[in-house]
Amino acid sequence: MRIRSPYSRRHGDIVDRPHGVRRDPYYNPVLTGSSRAQFARMNRFPLLVFCLLVCAPLLAQSKRPAPKPAAGAVQAVPAAPKKEMAVPFKTGEVLEFDVGWSSYLTAGTATATVKEKKPSYNAVAYYIVAEGRPTPLLAKLYTLYYKADTLLDVYSLLPQRGSLYVEEGKRHRLKTTTFNQSAKTAKYEVQTATHVERDLSLPAFTQDALSTLYVLRSISMKAGDKFNMPVTDAGDVYKVQMQVGAVEPIKTGLGTVNGLKIVPVVTLAKGTPPRGLAIWLSDDARRLPLKIEAQLAVGKFTVTLRSAH
Repeated sequence: MRIRSPYSRRHGDIVDRPHGVRRDPYYNPVLTGSSRAQFARMNRFPLLVFCLLVCAPLLAQSKRPAPKPAAGAVQAVPAAPKKEMAVPFKTGEVLEFDVGWSSYLTAGTATATVKEKKPSYNAVAYYIVAEGRPTPLLAKLYTLYYKADTLLDVYSLLPQRGSLYVEEGKRHRLKTTTFNQSAKTAKYEVQTATHVERDLSLPAFTQDALSTLYVLRSISMKAGDKFNMPVTDAGDVYKVQMQVGAVEPIKTGLGTVNGLKIVPVVTLAKGTPPRGLAIWLSDDARRLPLKIEAQLAVGKFTVTLRSAH
């Protein structure tokens, strides 16, 4: 069972703005590819003892007549427990991808892992990590490493914090966005040799780049659907409309799998949006990301699922 999307037309505007960057014990990082300019742009008590301690005095009390409530007294009603959103992935899921660029059949590899589900920011979150590197041959031309992570709240499927760590030659950067979803704000930080941060205002239901993929997998959709999703990345503002196309056969490392095509129509606050952007999710209960395509100024990138376990 997948969740119904909160990203309806009434949530039209999508602002992609990152949040505060702070060194975080949960930090991790997304994709990698080929050469410098090219890949530089590619850019989750012992229960018995507890029960005995709590229930023993209650059992003793149960032998006495229950006191009658005072007249006019209001009976306290316990709050309903939070319910986790239904998702097609689980802790331990590992997805491996081949990254193709221009004339290179395979320019790099990438892995996305649902590491764990743990207490985080006064809630519970999936800790999801994606990282990638170029092939050994391309790595000789230029050192590249990308690592992204996100803490995705299990109750709201909204990111609590997302980060991207980048190594490009001798340049190392850490970009972190820390969300305050209830206040619709975030703090964006960039750590290099210096530290820069700024506060952002965000629309409701804003995702980071990595959480977007996992939330898309969790949304029930069919051909012809359109919905808007706010996305924030690297301090820029995005306006994204997801347009759902038909089911198509997609060749992957798992064989040929039917995939539901999703075309994100991106409007940037500045710059030129990528062309030819498309995502194919498997047309089954797992909603696996089978393939991602993007046409950038430096060439066409293709990310294809090689294995899933």
